[in-house]
Amino acid sequence: MKNQRTMLTSLILVILCSPMVWAEDGYDLWMSYHRLDPSPLTTGTHQSLSSILIQGQSDTLDIVRDELQRGIQGLLEIEPSFVTTLPPGRGIIIGTPANSGVINQLNLTPSLSHLGPDGFIIRTMKNRDHLLVITANQDIGLLYGTFHLLRLIQTGHPLVDLNIISKPRIQYRLLNHWDNPDGSVERGYAGQSLWQWDQLPQTLDPRYRDYARANASLGINGTVVNNVNADPSILSSETITKLKALAQVFRPYGIKLYVSIRFSSPLKPGSGRRGGIGNLDTADPLDPAVRQWWKDKADEIYTAIPDFGGFLVKANSEGMPGPQDYDRNHAEGANMLAEALAPHGGIVMWRAFVYDADVDPDRAKRAYKEFVPLDGTFKSNVFVQSKNGPIDFQPREPIQPLFGSMPQTPLMLELQITQEYLGHSTHLVYLAPMWKECLDFDTYAQGQGSSVAQVIDGSLHDYAMTGIAGVANTGSDRNWCGHLFAQANWYAFGRLAWDHQLSSETIANEWIRMTLSCDNRVVNSIRDMMMGSWEACINYMTPLGLHHIMQEGFHYGPQPSFANAPRRDWTSIYYHRADSNGIGFDRSPTGSNAASQYFSPWRERLCQIETCPEKYLLWFHHVPWDHRLQSGQTLWQELCSHYNAGVDYVQSMRQTWSTLSNDIDPKLFRHVQDKLNTQERDAQTWRDTCLDYFQTFSQRSIPD
Repeated sequence: MKNQRTMLTSLILVILCSPMVWAEDGYDLWMSYHRLDPSPLTTGTHQSLSSILIQGQSDTLDIVRDELQRGIQGLLEIEPSFVTTLPPGRGIIIGTPANSGVINQLNLTPSLSHLGPDGFIIRTMKNRDHLLVITANQDIGLLYGTFHLLRLIQTGHPLVDLNIISKPRIQYRLLNHWDNPDGSVERGYAGQSLWQWDQLPQTLDPRYRDYARANASLGINGTVVNNVNADPSILSSETITKLKALAQVFRPYGIKLYVSIRFSSPLKPGSGRRGGIGNLDTADPLDPAVRQWWKDKADEIYTAIPDFGGFLVKANSEGMPGPQDYDRNHAEGANMLAEALAPHGGIVMWRAFVYDADVDPDRAKRAYKEFVPLDGTFKSNVFVQSKNGPIDFQPREPIQPLFGSMPQTPLMLELQITQEYLGHSTHLVYLAPMWKECLDFDTYAQGQGSSVAQVIDGSLHDYAMTGIAGVANTGSDRNWCGHLFAQANWYAFGRLAWDHQLSSETIANEWIRMTLSCDNRVVNSIRDMMMGSWEACINYMTPLGLHHIMQEGFHYGPQPSFANAPRRDWTSIYYHRADSNGIGFDRSPTGSNAASQYFSPWRERLCQIETCPEKYLLWFHHVPWDHRLQSGQTLWQELCSHYNAGVDYVQSMRQTWSTLSNDIDPKLFRHVQDKLNTQERDAQTWRDTCLDYFQTFSQRSIPD
């Protein structure tokens, strides 16, 4: 009987996921809840969705109620009843042990004891086939559980024999917005900023709530609303009032508000990046007046926003002021801010994106050399926030060697969702495989099995707090991200921030089914496109470990010959170093020896051309044009093959997409089709520009 019931439910859900045609513009993201075939809804476990008992009262539980109403009615054409007493053995009950006597009677409290404030349980009760329970320790966990239940329905998961116990592996899961007060977005490719500062606090755009809802559906619990190249006005009393209004919108969705600050904020107003909003003549972090200024400012913020999250800081990087202006180190600067925030429970996220040319001639080595000696000197509420690689969000980088090298300092991983170096919002590049390569990388910090994921989730070094941040790709464009498929990267970041063990394929399947279609043929075709898109982008831009050969400033197209920059380490030729002998940056012991910053056995593997993984080859070695690679081809032949393979893959994506015209909403289909046509032309430009330039050094023919 049980097997028959499971088969019936699975059959129902296959029917429910049959393709439908609807008008769509991308605004609703993965939460459009398009109507599914309602014909079989009188059977099976869907009876459990018609009556819902929510116990407790809060703004968050109101959102739970609204989301279930919207989701169940939209997906299944069931009008759920919100009741005070459930029918016998049937319905959904939602509550915490603190507000639900029924939950206490079900004896689920022991299972909740290790789930923290965000975790949840979804369980179908034995011998009560149509009774489904969502419980958590706090109301925000109930909201996360509600979104997960709706995800199960959207993706065709049978609603029988459920016993889902879920909690985030990482505590702080943040988006970093690079939005400016004038409405522009640095490295943003989807229109203007979401935040309409001139209208706050009086007018609240409905998009603020929809933004919070989207993040809550993924478990993202924090947002830094302004650019790391911070304007000091973000801390003015006037702006704090505006921030308070945003925080009030975000709060019921479990999202804390953070801001990026300028280190020189206590200074008197001045010109350029050195000016502040204070009345002091110094921003020296050891000066008592400066320390008091920051304490007073923190008190002011928390009076307005009691759950304010804290500060993100870019200091002594790319012209931004910092403690080194006063002969102080990064820890002394971060600790001053940490002391101001600590009484309120706030944190400091101090970015490790620094590359002072005086530290080392090789830019890739500088963050490690500046921060590793400071390990153990930061306050307990300070993160050091590091990008995934040692340069700057390149299509592929080896891991930043800081990960695993600071066991006494919580490291927050910074990923870039917006595609600064990967075709902006024009190219279809699914980034989950990129992030998984980073997360799964074994640092060997404590021997084999010391992955980056284990560093940032605290399990390797027993960090007291853990965090991950993604540079947001949202903007004022109607579809949020400029490119429909860029939404998948926002989605993937949130899912991996919650559970880094999820596979890229699983996340892609979810997003496709929730956004485009549940038809298996369509899902498989689109997933296959997505899964190879990142490697294809690497191939037509920077194969075999090449890096930073994009247009300076805009970072969109190829510019391998660029040499006229204010600093040598901003030029393309600094990184690729092509000459008549070969190509690549020698970071072995015969060069900059950046390979020595990695743990053994990586150190030894990276130092030798023969053992260095070919995907990093030109990152660590200057390789002769006729050097034979694993394929048997010379380096020049292999380089040409990779560039051609990248173009070929984009052509195949465009051809695959063309077969789906009858399966995808027409407006969305044309939108993606236009993007793919442009991407194919761009990929050809990348290939032809780079190979034509490098051929001037290799003096070898380019294969047809």
